[in-house]
Amino acid sequence: MATTNPMADTSSAPARSAGSLLVLLPDLQQPQFEALLANLAVSVPADEVLIAAPEGVQHDLYPAFRFVAAPPTKSAWTLTAADFANAHQIAANNNLRAILMLGRECDSLNSSSLRDLANSVLSAPIDLAVPRYDLPPRAGLVNSSVLYPLSRALFATRVRFPLAIDLGLSLRMAERLAGVAHRFVALNQGEAPLWPVSEATVAGMTIEEVDVAERKFPQPAEPDLSTILPFVTGSLFSDIDSKAAFWQRARVTPPSHNRLLAGPSSPSDVAAEVASMIQSFRLAYSNLLDIWGLILPPNSLLGLKRLSQLDGAAFRMPDHLWARIVFDFLVAYRLRSMNRGHLLGALIPLYLAWVASHMNIIASGANPERHVEAVAAAFEADKAYLVARWRWPDRFNP
Repeated sequence: MATTNPMADTSSAPARSAGSLLVLLPDLQQPQFEALLANLAVSVPADEVLIAAPEGVQHDLYPAFRFVAAPPTKSAWTLTAADFANAHQIAANNNLRAILMLGRECDSLNSSSLRDLANSVLSAPIDLAVPRYDLPPRAGLVNSSVLYPLSRALFATRVRFPLAIDLGLSLRMAERLAGVAHRFVALNQGEAPLWPVSEATVAGMTIEEVDVAERKFPQPAEPDLSTILPFVTGSLFSDIDSKAAFWQRARVTPPSHNRLLAGPSSPSDVAAEVASMIQSFRLAYSNLLDIWGLILPPNSLLGLKRLSQLDGAAFRMPDHLWARIVFDFLVAYRLRSMNRGHLLGALIPLYLAWVASHMNIIASGANPERHVEAVAAAFEADKAYLVARWRWPDRFNP
């Protein structure tokens, strides 16, 4: 994307001008706040920015910026429905044209990343700017295994991080997300995440990925896989269910932009970690097979039986098997085949099996990003299976 600043030639306009940018900040400690302001000061013209920051931080070191109070952040590790509702309200009240929403630890974003995110949505016709983070090979695996492949297969988008913690929004994109957010807030679910990429796709709005450098990421208050995976996956499954009329139609995913893929990880010893995950999978295979049998068809159960007989570095889960497992769990979630909490809990050992397989693959010297892309391609190739199961679930009952 172009790196020129579309605001560079503007006059010293007040924060209420139509060309201004709202920057919505999370709760930050004073040193983090000052570091973020320092990066913003060299990223965008200060007189074109309104910063919404929670109370408790001192901002008099940067008098060139204009400030407004923002409600406290609802979540420690992701953007929430309440955040989107607040962002749109502040932007609309101040007649602002675009919004930059930043998550916790945003002080680790460098000035060029902030500039590019802001410029994307200040330069029509981009409605949604989503970062493409530079993560270590073993980080963000829930995203790599479930969120990205599902979003790509069903919404024909190559956005690598559909639940990004930083976003650039046009005002009309913010308005659409606020409409969704208000429904959650009305149900006292203000901490629920939203899915901006699927919303933008359904609405026919324009999306742009912005490459950003490495970033620190906040950790959930309860960094436990048994909490995180059901929470995030259940939210995405619900969003997919609500948009079924859209994604069942055939669509073509745009071609890759041929970005440089992440290099192979160092061949470090992962044997102990992989062995622990394989053991968890095997224990679940012994104890949860009856439950999995209510969700998965015979071919998938046969694939899991074969998988349970592998060990060590030879442990590999076929990409097509993982795609069908996720699709079958999505269908069972829609049909409420069992309690949804129990359903998503039964997915955890299968996810651990995928992670063990992925770690074995990259430990062998393979490019981790190429494997993630292969997984996403398997989801795309099997979309017809999901559509058929969605429309005629009884035909596939085990």
